[in-house]
Amino acid sequence: MGDALMVLGTLSGAGKSLLVTALCRILSNLGYDVVPFKSQNMSLNSAPSIEGGEISRAQYLQAIACRKKPSVKFNPILLKPEGNMRSQVVFMGKPVGSVSARDYMLSKKEELFRKAMTVLNELKEKHDLVIIEGAGSPVEINLKDYDIANTRVMLYAKAKGILVTDIDRGGSFASIVGTMELLSEREREAIIGFVFNRFRGDASLLKPGFEYLEKRYGKPTLGVIPYVEHRLPEEDSLAEFPKVRGELHIQVIKLPHISNFTDFEPLHWANGVDYVTKAEEIGGDVIIVPGSKNTVEDLLWLRKNGFEDAIIEAHREGSFVVGICGGFQMLGEKIIDTVESKRGTVNGIGLLPAKTVFEKTKRTNHLTAKVLWGPAKGTAVEGYEIRFGRSTSERPFSVITAINGAKTFEPEGAIGKRAFGTYLHGIFHNFVFTERFLNFLRAEKGLEPVSIGRWSIEEEIERFAGIVERNLDVERILGELGL
Repeated sequence: MGDALMVLGTLSGAGKSLLVTALCRILSNLGYDVVPFKSQNMSLNSAPSIEGGEISRAQYLQAIACRKKPSVKFNPILLKPEGNMRSQVVFMGKPVGSVSARDYMLSKKEELFRKAMTVLNELKEKHDLVIIEGAGSPVEINLKDYDIANTRVMLYAKAKGILVTDIDRGGSFASIVGTMELLSEREREAIIGFVFNRFRGDASLLKPGFEYLEKRYGKPTLGVIPYVEHRLPEEDSLAEFPKVRGELHIQVIKLPHISNFTDFEPLHWANGVDYVTKAEEIGGDVIIVPGSKNTVEDLLWLRKNGFEDAIIEAHREGSFVVGICGGFQMLGEKIIDTVESKRGTVNGIGLLPAKTVFEKTKRTNHLTAKVLWGPAKGTAVEGYEIRFGRSTSERPFSVITAINGAKTFEPEGAIGKRAFGTYLHGIFHNFVFTERFLNFLRAEKGLEPVSIGRWSIEEEIERFAGIVERNLDVERILGELGL
């Protein structure tokens, strides 16, 4: 049976997801058969697995770092927030219900935990090493008895633990001490050392703190990871929505149930994105209606709060409007939903010639396609779909040429006047397409064309992992694992 290494954090956003990603690539490069695992993740940014189910984007990225096909086994429990303290529960890639936070803690967690540990056992049996990611803080006093994503997993798996903290936020030594003091003696014994993440400056200045931690707990500091500018998706629980106005004013509407907002990362890098929360702010060069966990409810929110009229008026005055997945559905003529919101027939915003019917089975697939929209016509793109809706249009945005590698010919999306919509999550991660889209709009404003560069997630994982490896005592970690 293989070994297990667990990365815990002193708080949400400490850098657990990316440290696991880096470790997956580092150990894979050393020849180990490695897989990631997170028993339970709460995320609005999901991605398709090889089995056709949903997993968190974090475990999807970690699978790529391990050079493995993303599997539901890497993230057996996925909670997708729906608002009002409720979440959709996805187990092994498939929705199994919607519950309140209280009901989930009291009635669902134990059963799902047992099933998730069966999956973990299977992974340990088949691979050299499972690298497990924790969730948030492992020592929240009000939650620890219900926690099935942190130290309970570590002890069950007989895993060695690394505790990571974000020094860029300050208070990192205090947060490590506080976390260690609130761990049980058995949990503390499993911790093999500490990692300080996102450090700016001379690491030698931290030496007195390292000495204090080693004297108090007998645990070394395993690494100080510098602050790294990177293009890898972060975990979304603490995602920020900055208002950045570039030469093109690109606006993304921050819907109440916004999902898969990692779709817009390349637009951040190439130009800047302005997330808007008020109808009176609408009026950019580009207005994007993003994906949604509850399409019809968000459409009605747009309507109630004046966004629909503002979008229509801005479009009339020349704004280009884009819809991604749920946003595409909202921009169409009609939605018939007896599945997600159960509101039946609802009129859409009407900027795209499309009609959508929600079906009970969710499509979760990796897609390759060829774009039909004018300035980027013929561009080959790839992405993924996660949707209940099935849309029809006489003017599709693209033709899907392969689903999970199997050849097909299927129209998707829609083109309108100065508008398009698509089901392709990750469309802007296709840099040839994004360049052509942005330069079409820049030319209209008399701006010089831009090149957003050519790189891949694979290259970025390798670059980031290299930086982590140079600043982490990998040899000591391997020694603790007996590898």
